[in-house]
Amino acid sequence: MVRYGGRVERASIRPFQLASDGSQRTDDTGMGRSFENRKASIFKTAAAKSKVYSKYGKLLYVAAKNGVPDPESNPALKATIDRAKKDQVPSHVIDKAIEKAKGASGEDYAPLRYEGRGPGGCMVIIDCLTDNNNRTITDVRNCFTKTDSKLGTSGSVMHMFDHLAIFSFAGTDGDAVLEAMLEAEVDVDDVEVKDGRVTLFAPANEFNKAKTALSAAFPDLDLDVQEIAYHPQTMTEISADDMPMFEKFMNMLNECEDVQEIYHNAKLPE
Repeated sequence: MVRYGGRVERASIRPFQLASDGSQRTDDTGMGRSFENRKASIFKTAAAKSKVYSKYGKLLYVAAKNGVPDPESNPALKATIDRAKKDQVPSHVIDKAIEKAKGASGEDYAPLRYEGRGPGGCMVIIDCLTDNNNRTITDVRNCFTKTDSKLGTSGSVMHMFDHLAIFSFAGTDGDAVLEAMLEAEVDVDDVEVKDGRVTLFAPANEFNKAKTALSAAFPDLDLDVQEIAYHPQTMTEISADDMPMFEKFMNMLNECEDVQEIYHNAKLPE
């Protein structure tokens, strides 16, 4: 999931893999998933506060409207609230979105997804929430057109990304995390330990199960990242010559009113 630019692109981190004998493999070469090699795909870049608040306002509204406006009875809403708090969204913004969802009327937001190739040939997935499909496709298409990028058809690049639940927190004991997941019968895609941080990757449908297992095993754990995101299976190197256009592409997408998440597989120059 490469995320870069002005919208919320936050850290997801990918770990060492398990060797065939069940032991953990920490060498970057063997695992091929080093966080350092893929950090562009796993970080959300902080946006202007108004953008962040608007983003979460929609996400919270939709989560509450599609379920019940009680986070204790609505796991999707609770997870979105937790993410919003981590991104320093004020409680009054969160409460306002939930209260709005309790009303009989209101906006009718629908999810839209676009895929294509960005500058340098990188693969891009763009998730949107919109109440005006024509506005959204016009805005997104404009981003592709003005940066010599190519908007693709549905499924054109999705198959090159993995849909994962990601949890990241301070720590160094990957063995303990893996053991906790195994005891809770959580499928583990990866566990990465690097620079004093542990990152757990699991299939997206294991998000709630993995989070519950982490909370049970480590009651005082402070999760810096807890999200479901798309991560690229391969990376595309962006040359220094392509960087200005790549940055323009990301900035334009981040400025689109309806764009919620941007995932790409670009590996940026050092």
